[in-house]
Formats: sequence, structure tokens, C-alpha cells
Amino acid sequence: MTQVGEGQEADESAPPIMTFGAPTAGDVLADRYELVEHINNDSAGRLVWRGVDVVLRRPVAVVLRYPGGDSAIEMLQAAVAASRVIHPNLVGVYDAIDEGERAYVVREWVDGQSLRELVAAGALDPGRATAVGNAVASALAAVHATGMVHGNVHPGTIMISDDGRVVLADARTDGADSQASDIRAVGGVLYFALTGHWPHAEVPLHGATAGHGRAATPDAVRDPEGVLAAPRQVRAGIPAYLDDLTMDLLDATLAPPPSDVLAAELARLDVPADEHYLDSNGPLRFTAETGDEPSPLAVAGGRKVAIGIASILAVALVGLLIGISVLSGGGDGEQNPATAAVPTPSATAGDEPPPAATVGELKISAAKIVDPDSRDRVEVRNAEKVYDGSLEEGWATQTYHGHPNFGNFKRGMGIWLDLGEPRNVTSLQVKLSARGASALLYTGTNEHPSSDAGDEALYEEYQKNPIGPAKEDADTTMTFDAFDADTEYQYLLFWLTELPPSDGGYKVGVQEITVEGS
Repeated sequence: MTQVGEGQEADESAPPIMTFGAPTAGDVLADRYELVEHINNDSAGRLVWRGVDVVLRRPVAVVLRYPGGDSAIEMLQAAVAASRVIHPNLVGVYDAIDEGERAYVVREWVDGQSLRELVAAGALDPGRATAVGNAVASALAAVHATGMVHGNVHPGTIMISDDGRVVLADARTDGADSQASDIRAVGGVLYFALTGHWPHAEVPLHGATAGHGRAATPDAVRDPEGVLAAPRQVRAGIPAYLDDLTMDLLDATLAPPPSDVLAAELARLDVPADEHYLDSNGPLRFTAETGDEPSPLAVAGGRKVAIGIASILAVALVGLLIGISVLSGGGDGEQNPATAAVPTPSATAGDEPPPAATVGELKISAAKIVDPDSRDRVEVRNAEKVYDGSLEEGWATQTYHGHPNFGNFKRGMGIWLDLGEPRNVTSLQVKLSARGASALLYTGTNEHPSSDAGDEALYEEYQKNPIGPAKEDADTTMTFDAFDADTEYQYLLFWLTELPPSDGGYKVGVQEITVEGS
């Protein structure tokens, strides 16, 4: 079975990898990872093994290279960076160890096959190809949100598990790629899934072993001038919108969209075929316009269509206002009929002022736990229970010992709230399980992914924008009401800084959060 890691490219400038003294089945690495079966060697010459974590009793993939030391720095750095991003479409990285004579990375074992192997049995139908592209783009969006680059997206590093999950593996950090090249690679993945040909195969591969990685995929069909044939020219039955999207992503003259925008677009297209949704909706088209920044969000037909529609609506609105004026008998024949029909902003005698906005409870549309100093992220669950309308269940911290400041090794923990849209807020109330906690309330303007790096970025942004003073040694109800009446808020961060005593340590539960405003 091919396993993750089989598609890594080798750098021809790197020292040769030695396999002398390679391990055998039954060996235990770091007193924890037992090697069970040698799966293959990847295109960089590294050994890929199926193993077992004897502590947690779970299967793992172990990728070893000889020697370790300086020659393994890139591999280990990439593994450490990848371990900070947690996403269902990314292979989880568990450990990275350098023993000098060898180095190895331990990560999630995926029962399945690579996209390269899957397509070898036949190109995918448009729906499955779109689903694969959506999963890869979503994984890249999580990576890019941290400021990192994957740098190794191709059919050999995309795994499809036996239960249908699509995961991306084998990131690298050599600095040779960019987020834009990651996104263009999604175009290559779509092209390959639809046709069985890799459109970038003409790029030289250094050190690639036959049968693995990009070198194992056949080159795309090209005309005598080397121009790439569109997927619909290679295979019948590919919808025009998917053909256009794929070719736009591969076109180096067009600026690609951000990865999260591409993921959202592919998610929109990834719907059941029996809904016929795909037949009537085109994808994103990317156009470069003279004198303007490239616009990745110009929907099929471009800005000219949008401007034309806006003009038609404007004419229709003027016509409607003229009609209202004529029917009501208002206006002077000497006046411009369009301006005569538009009411003036000044109030006339007898007019009542508009009713004041009603203050009430605002709906919380989403919440998540923010824990930038997490060791294992076991406390980031159950955020939805803090706004479910029930005091019976909520979210609680673990019990910390030694100091009320989370054992004196965390800056705090928080609950991020999304109100769905900017709103005028008058107060936020938090119901706690015990008295004695201290907390702050922050606001920000950006969403961030739920990961160590994402939580760090969120905290760094939001802690610069406190709403009122801290609440210290508070009662079981904590109320924040120092909101600016002239400011609208969508994202809020309730941030715990100290915990009350509980069960011989320090712990608190957040039973319910409510927000009021207009």
C-alpha cells in the first residue's frame, strides 16, 4: 500500500541519503514507535514504514532518512510546521526526531491510496474530481492562514482513505514555492483527476525515482507549440464551468484567487449531481484588466456584465420613481420628473421621528475555544454549549495546579464569538460555574483557523482591542457593558486570565454567554 510521503521531490543539492543500517520489522524507535512493515521508499529515497505507537496503541506512518543532522533539517522543519496546523484534510504530524545517524517523522497512518494510484485505474468523474479539489483547497486555506506554504501539492501527496476522506501530506519548507503556486497546483490536481495527465510534468524533477511522485504521471496533451489541451479536449463529458476553472488556475497570466475563496467556490460546486445545481451556475473566472489589479472574484462574464446589470437596475429605479410621482399627482411640470419623485431628507410638520432601535438578545452564530498555549488541544471542544440557551451544560477548563493563572504556564484561554454580522452591542453577560474568576473582553476584525498558530494570531490581534476594564475575582455572573455606542461589533473574545479554586486546583466552567444589543 502506498502511504503518505511517497511523492516528496528530492533536492539535487542535498547530500545523498544512505540506507546502511536501515531498521527491520520489530524495531522500536524512541522507545515508542514499533516498525511493522516497510511500505516503500519515497522519491527522495526516504524509507516509509507502517508502525504502531505502543503508548497510544494507534497505527502510524514513520518516514526515516539516513543520515540525520544537518541534511535532515528541511524535513524536520517541515514536520514541525505541519504539526501546528490541524485540519481534517491534512495528515496529522505526531513527532519529529533527529538521532544524528538518522532522522524520522511520525505521522497519521491513512488506510487508502494516493490520488495518483486512484486515477491510474481511470480518470474521476467531474463530481469526485471537484470534491478532491475542494478538500485540497480547504487544506491549503488552513495552511495559508498561518502564513505558511505547502509547496508540494501533486497527485502523489494527496491521499484518499478507504472511507473517502481526502488528505494532503508532505509539506516542505525550502522556500522555493509560494501560496500562489500552491493554488495553481490545485488546477493541476483538477486537470489530473479529470484526465489522468499531469499538466506540470514538463517541469524537470531532480532525483525523482521512477514509479513515484510527479515523474510517475503522464504528461498532458499539447499541440505542436506546446499549448496545453483543455480537459474537455482530452475527455468528453467534462462540464464547461469545471474546464474553465481548471484552465484559469493553470494560466500563469491570471492572478489566482486566495485559497479560502477557491475552497468556497469548489464547495459550492461540490453538490449531489441529482440536484442539477452544477448545470446552471458557472465558476469563478479570473480576469486581468488593463489598469486594474487582477480580480479573482470576477464571476463568469466579468465586470462588464455586472456594470451592465447595475445600469439596467438604475434605469428601472428611475422609471419606478417617475411612475410613483405621476400617479400621486406630485411634482411641477417645470421640474425634472426624476428629482421631483425623490423625497427630501428634511422632515415636514407633523412627521414623526423614526422609532428607536429595539434592544434585545442578539444571536450568536458561532463560537470556538481559543487556546494559543495548548499542549494537546483537548480543551477546545464544546464551545457550542456556551450559547445553547441552557445552564445545565457548558464548557469547562481542565483542573490546573499550583497557580490560578492556569498553573502559571498559560497566558489564559478564551471563547471567541461570532455574531454573524456587525451589530450594535450594549452588554455581554457570562454565567460561570463558580465565583472568583478574572477575565477580559476583546474585539477584533478577523477570523483565524482553530489551531495553535491560528489561536496565537487571533490573540495577538484581539488583545490590542480591550472593551472596558478587566473583571477581577468576579461573582458567578460577569457583565461587560463598556461598548462604544457608535461602533458595530461582530467578533468578540471572552478571555479568562485567572481561575477560581476547585477540587484541590483551579478550574471554571462557562455555562452560558448572552449578548444584548440592537
